[in-house]
Amino acid sequence: MSSTTPRVVIVGAGIVGANLADELTSRGWNQVTVLDQGPLPLTGGSTSHAPGLVYQTGASKTMTEFATYTVEKFKSLHADEGWCFNQVGGLEVATTPERLADLHRKQGLATSWGVPGEVITPEECVKLHPLLEPDRILGGFHTPTDGLAKAPRAVLALARRAVGRGARFRGAVRVLGINQRGGRVTGVETDEGEVPADIVVSCAGFWGPQLGEMAGMNVPLLPMAHQYAKTDQLPELAGRNDEHTEANLPILRHQDRDLYYREHVDRLGIGTYAHRPMPVRLSDLPELDDPSELAMPSVLPFTEEDFAPSWEHTKRLMPALESASVETGFNGVMSFTPDGGPLVGESADLAGFWIAEAVWVTHSAGVARSVAQLLVDGRSEIELHGCDVHRFDEIETTPEYVEETAARNFVEVYDVKHPLQPKLSPRDLRVSPFHARQKELGAVFLEAHGWERPHWYEANAPLVKELPLEWQPPARDAWAAMYHSPIAAVEAWKTRTDVALFDMTSLKRLEVSGPGALAFLDRLTTNKLNKSVGSVTYTLMLDEAGGVRSDLTVARLDEQLFQVGANGNLDFDRMRRELPEDGSVQLRDITGGTCCIGVWGPRARDLVQPLSREDLSHEGLKFFRCKQIRIAGIPVTAMRVSYVGELGWELYTSAQYGQRLWDVLHEAGREHGVVAAGRAAFNSLRLEKGYRAWGADMTTEHNPYEAGLGFAVRMQKGDFVGREALEAIDPESVTRKLRCLTIDDERSVVLGSEPVFLNGVPSGYVTSAAFSHTLGTPIAYAWLPAEAVEGTQVRIQYFDRMVAATVAAEPLVDPDMHRIRR
Repeated sequence: MSSTTPRVVIVGAGIVGANLADELTSRGWNQVTVLDQGPLPLTGGSTSHAPGLVYQTGASKTMTEFATYTVEKFKSLHADEGWCFNQVGGLEVATTPERLADLHRKQGLATSWGVPGEVITPEECVKLHPLLEPDRILGGFHTPTDGLAKAPRAVLALARRAVGRGARFRGAVRVLGINQRGGRVTGVETDEGEVPADIVVSCAGFWGPQLGEMAGMNVPLLPMAHQYAKTDQLPELAGRNDEHTEANLPILRHQDRDLYYREHVDRLGIGTYAHRPMPVRLSDLPELDDPSELAMPSVLPFTEEDFAPSWEHTKRLMPALESASVETGFNGVMSFTPDGGPLVGESADLAGFWIAEAVWVTHSAGVARSVAQLLVDGRSEIELHGCDVHRFDEIETTPEYVEETAARNFVEVYDVKHPLQPKLSPRDLRVSPFHARQKELGAVFLEAHGWERPHWYEANAPLVKELPLEWQPPARDAWAAMYHSPIAAVEAWKTRTDVALFDMTSLKRLEVSGPGALAFLDRLTTNKLNKSVGSVTYTLMLDEAGGVRSDLTVARLDEQLFQVGANGNLDFDRMRRELPEDGSVQLRDITGGTCCIGVWGPRARDLVQPLSREDLSHEGLKFFRCKQIRIAGIPVTAMRVSYVGELGWELYTSAQYGQRLWDVLHEAGREHGVVAAGRAAFNSLRLEKGYRAWGADMTTEHNPYEAGLGFAVRMQKGDFVGREALEAIDPESVTRKLRCLTIDDERSVVLGSEPVFLNGVPSGYVTSAAFSHTLGTPIAYAWLPAEAVEGTQVRIQYFDRMVAATVAAEPLVDPDMHRIRR
């Protein structure tokens, strides 16, 4: 085996660090050292006390795939001490109609992501788990491939395998610092001297922020205590298990009361999230030289008063426990983040310093495989944008924000969450200059990355009764009606027939300038950017394998000045890493200092032209062109683009002029029937036009030809990232495509991630969906096999029923683009 592979130091010998050492050494990297401050193998971190429940199904495709890989890998692990994974299955029970409906939705998610599972009756639940009281439950969701991971034992097996390939594990070594030179890591400073390294990966769990601080990296993670208890011996479990099996009953979740359960031979383990949030300061943790199962830094004293309500709910669910008692318990420390996802990625400022934090046992092998692929191959086969540590904007990484949102995630971890459900707090962190005016119009705000974004305006409610018959929206079912209003139909109608103002301020805007700006952007993107000043280009950023990393709108404002409409902070992070070292390119995030109003609709020119002395006719400012103009004296960059498929512009100005610009447009628009319109209407309008949303409709798992974005690729322009991979792809031979669907049942407004069946077989999943107010029918986009051509009949699983749908030609509205180019 070659000795020229990079020197990797992994900090943390828990389930993530051991998995990563195994994944790296299996790929031939043999210079891997794993350090831990605790003694081996029971180091005292979260792995040492983890109950080990592995539930695969969730709303995130990525997280489900992580868990599925963890199951498959742990099933194949063998340790001399016994089993590493016991595939007892999983059972989630519902005690309310809302939870039962959610279990049907979850079964759909499982089907979308390839996990077997079914919703079963109370009687079937009791057959699987005889301790349950059937009169207390309405049904359950059974997933036979879920199970229990014996995390400490899995660590032993993984470490032994990695050591057999050349890795070293060193315990009782305290990391004191991350050494660096010239912006790169050079090693890890410990209490036993320096360990040289080309790459350092922090897998330190809730100690991660401390390691990050040593490297100058902010790790937005909050350690929190979580209660776990064991009963005394239960007669009902006596003789069922021994120390070798430990459990036969499926792992059980009673999410209506924030509880979960597993067997420990003849005892029952009980975990609860129903107690008050208990943030933990690292300075308060004990330092123990010899951790045992219930004496380690990550195990805090059990607070019986917090557990008491959960114990009462447990006895109601399982009456056999009425005569039982809680024998032992502890408050175990775990990691929580602002959005509940893991933190994976390389420092933006210190090359070679990586983190893989806030990773639970459930996802440990999957995350480790992806990190190993990033290090060895340069990309993960599983899409990672929801896990990348750089997904957050600056405000989302402050200690105050992290503490509040992570604590909220703890409280809501088992809640039935709607896809549009916003944070309760903190709110009003980021508002556009139009915010005061929007509040006056009764804007109903939802939140994204701290931004307040209007979804509809109550001021438009009186217009609902004026809607023409063909624009009248049908009543929605209770789920689809949440965080929605029929006012959205008014706002879509006025956009298609008159004119509307959309607040586009929250979209990320980057400024790229300097003598090397054109070459820089041209190398990173797929479309031709070497165009005249005033051009606007839709283009893609790909990874080396041709996966869609992002889609961008690039406006050339001057010879050496470009404005880039991006998807989020990941785009900024990507560009920042690619900047040439010669200083020929400058990159700035200008989002906070600017604002944008989308003025769209057939009467948009009637509204804007009288306010400006510049020629805004079709010839004066053609589609996909931009120029500097003044509107009522306000300096504005007008871009002739439209994400809703109507005549109009995106009007950009400095934040200081924003409210004035809104007032001028809103007042002048009265005679043209102008309305302020929100994102509910916006999403419907953009789907009618077939406009993709990166992160939902396509990711790095998809190439441009599969996603229907081949038009944004100019192979003849020269070299660009991903070009070589695209050369090996025949656009006519791709096996899957993003397809447009029209849905037959007008009440069934699916919301995304539902499974789609072709010829009775689950064959894809919904990405984006909305009610098309222009057409009067629900519509969706879905990934399907390429043979699902126009006219193909499919069925979408919506909760516990099937909804018929048809593959349709796209775009559904104005395919000849007449409305947008007039």
